[in-house]
Amino acid sequence: MRHTQTGLSAGALLSLAMLLMTPAIAQQAAPPPAGGGDPAAAARSAAITAGDTSPAAMEVMEFEKKLEAAVVTGDVAYVSGCIPDDFVMVHSDEWTHGGNPRVSDNKESYLANVAKKHFQVRDLDSVKVEMHGDIAITHGHVVGQEGRNWFALWYERVYAKRSGKWMYISGRTVRGPVDGPDRASVQDK
Repeated sequence: MRHTQTGLSAGALLSLAMLLMTPAIAQQAAPPPAGGGDPAAAARSAAITAGDTSPAAMEVMEFEKKLEAAVVTGDVAYVSGCIPDDFVMVHSDEWTHGGNPRVSDNKESYLANVAKKHFQVRDLDSVKVEMHGDIAITHGHVVGQEGRNWFALWYERVYAKRSGKWMYISGRTVRGPVDGPDRASVQDK
């Protein structure tokens, strides 16, 4: 069947209409810009993505690195002085999609694991800090070695400054762990 004014078939008209509408459809399907087009919201998103680089944030990052080193060396006395009695650690990411955590630690069980020196390596990378006065939230990536097994995970941790000293209050795995036979197999996971 042909359109009487143009002489084009119905199929050709449909193709032409779709071709003309494609840019509008593509524009609608494109993801919104950061901040939903609001420049102030985009700036806030960029700042959070970059992480806080204030002196307080750098102090928290240094504290986190020292704490990781103490866990690897089995320095129970140091770690014990850095975590409060109400400390909570949730391992594995099952909780992120409605399941129960594989393992959770309180101060006592965490220190028992530190004493066993389970880890030969616990290297942090991609760490960002979000400051809220005397509360700091960090999130980052850990690549570690436990025995002959290597692992990688993403975490979020909460720190609070109490009596002038940073304390590690709570930590959760938010993605992982991913296990592998060597560092290279887990580094980018």
